[in-house]
Amino acid sequence: MSDLRIETWQMPAASLGLENPLPSFFKPTHEPVLSNKSRNDPEAGYLPDYLPYSVQDGYTRQRELTDMKVAVLENDILRATFLLEYGGRLWSLIHKESGKELLYTNSIFQPGNLAMRNAWFSGGVEWNMGVISHTPMTCSPLFAAHIDSPDGTPILRLYEWERIRQAAYQIDAYLPDGSEVLYIRCRLVNPFDYALPMYWWSNIAVPEREDVRVLVPADEAYQYALSVSDLSTVSMPIVDGIDVTYTTNGTRAADYFFLISEQKRPWVTALDADGKGLVHVSTAKLRGRKLFLWGTESGGKHWQEWLNGSNERYLEVQAGLATTQLEYVLMPANSELEWLEAYGLMDSDAKVTHGKDWSAAQAEVEKHIERMIPRHDFDSELRQGNDWKDQPPTQILNTGSGWGLLEALRRQHTEEAPFAGTGLDFSDTLGTQQQPWLELLETGIFPDNNSDTPVAGFLVQSEWHTLLENAVETNPDSGWEAWYHLGIMRLHYGDTDGADTAWKHSLAHKHNPWTLRNLAIIAQRRGHVNEAANLYYEAYGLRVDLIPLLIETARALIDAGRSRDFLDLVDRASDSIRTHGRINLLEVEAGLAVGDLDRVGNLLTTGFEIDDYREGDEILTELWIRYHVERLSQSEKIPSDEALVKRVRREYPIPKMFDFRMNIPQEN
Repeated sequence: MSDLRIETWQMPAASLGLENPLPSFFKPTHEPVLSNKSRNDPEAGYLPDYLPYSVQDGYTRQRELTDMKVAVLENDILRATFLLEYGGRLWSLIHKESGKELLYTNSIFQPGNLAMRNAWFSGGVEWNMGVISHTPMTCSPLFAAHIDSPDGTPILRLYEWERIRQAAYQIDAYLPDGSEVLYIRCRLVNPFDYALPMYWWSNIAVPEREDVRVLVPADEAYQYALSVSDLSTVSMPIVDGIDVTYTTNGTRAADYFFLISEQKRPWVTALDADGKGLVHVSTAKLRGRKLFLWGTESGGKHWQEWLNGSNERYLEVQAGLATTQLEYVLMPANSELEWLEAYGLMDSDAKVTHGKDWSAAQAEVEKHIERMIPRHDFDSELRQGNDWKDQPPTQILNTGSGWGLLEALRRQHTEEAPFAGTGLDFSDTLGTQQQPWLELLETGIFPDNNSDTPVAGFLVQSEWHTLLENAVETNPDSGWEAWYHLGIMRLHYGDTDGADTAWKHSLAHKHNPWTLRNLAIIAQRRGHVNEAANLYYEAYGLRVDLIPLLIETARALIDAGRSRDFLDLVDRASDSIRTHGRINLLEVEAGLAVGDLDRVGNLLTTGFEIDDYREGDEILTELWIRYHVERLSQSEKIPSDEALVKRVRREYPIPKMFDFRMNIPQEN
């Protein structure tokens, strides 16, 4: 009997902590460089920043045993568990008869800095929608509801309104009685009268071992290693003399985007020595497939330990709308995208699937997929979902953010069409961050704020921008927070002068650190590094407890050649700030700048952890080498040239705790 219920999943977990209150204006790490469109073409999908989302960087690496709220779908063959408070991630999929866990299920919850909002965690199946990156909801609650299909099968509906694309997505997960596969029915809705660039990848973590082989119905792939210039077409499965479908053969982190022909049924599987493992298959719309591996070099191993807390290892097989993660698909105006995914146990002839004949291995998997879920029946299953995809929820199991409801109210107010159908219920979710915007919508006035801390959450949507512009034009004496948010909107849309004007109005109404910091951003963009440092210094003086503000202040001071000023701030700071890993990192950089090698040496020898160290960042390696080069140059009175750099690399290998290198250079 198929069942849907709410339970708890207990594991050691790090708290996410508080979100960063400073709006992030930094450009996205990844853009649609393979779109063949210019940055000025709205259909290309380029972004100026990740606003209106805030940065999630308040987590630590201190973990406590925690009860996670989960939804469980179960039939007589499979049991699927979803983390409702963390993006609705499919966390576990167990084949009950064999007891085999088909996914990599992390034994801990430990965020790391790998996503667009910073926080990300490894394991399970992550649903990535909207823009190129890990989803903004990956560490946020998702709406979850109980639906019943016409035949009585319980359906877990996961959904949210994505704030950059301003579009809804819907995941309907279900396990019919007797089904060998978990069905995941996905739906994206473009509510606009124009085309919408869209992104979707289902990222699937599975255990990595020497005996695990990844198979896919493709004979070629794009090989990608962190740089578009390195993108090249390679034949499968042998690349540079090694079989990359056994990921432990790869020394360096890499992505392989498989080139699957339109005639092929898209699938991917990861099979152990017995020919058993997860198989993922989808209808034709979800054609992209990818393999990601961390590699076996020290940095890749460290990243796995950093995220997994142990010697456990995983690889990822992924499925997407486009061929690569460097491009978008274009949703026509007022359209929907729908597809069906299936997850289950592949039980193949290991001699064939691990044999040298790549074509025979592919055919063996396809034979079993066709037995489990015949293609005709699978396509029919997708169509049958039309009968209940707009069915209102029977019960709300979990709530997400209040932004979807705010947008629904705005559309009602302006008599625009809804952005989603009756199957998505966003009711009763408005919170403190949405209330000032609701008041603006209903009265045309943005409420004044007597405190010196913003109340409203960030919004940059064009319709709200117009409302706020009208509000301050009607009432130039609008409070400091109205002008503060208006400046954020203007800078997001490229109006630097307008943002500068708005923030100076804000500052005139109330002297506050938030506006000072934003004015420092403008000074930086204009190349006025000392002015930026002064503004940051003043802002931090008003909020000396705010570590994100000190981190930015440090960067500005160091860039302005005022490292000593930053070190003086550190010397006066509280113990909790002085021991913060990212402050320690900046202290090393500043110490090198002023020649305080004793200070730097003490920090590097004692060691420190940067809780949110960024994937691909090699600043720790660079500073380690710089310190030893300068130390040896001074003590031995020798030039700090390339020969000395090579010597340092040989004689002073970077300690494991600092080694996050994805590509280690080979020294002669």
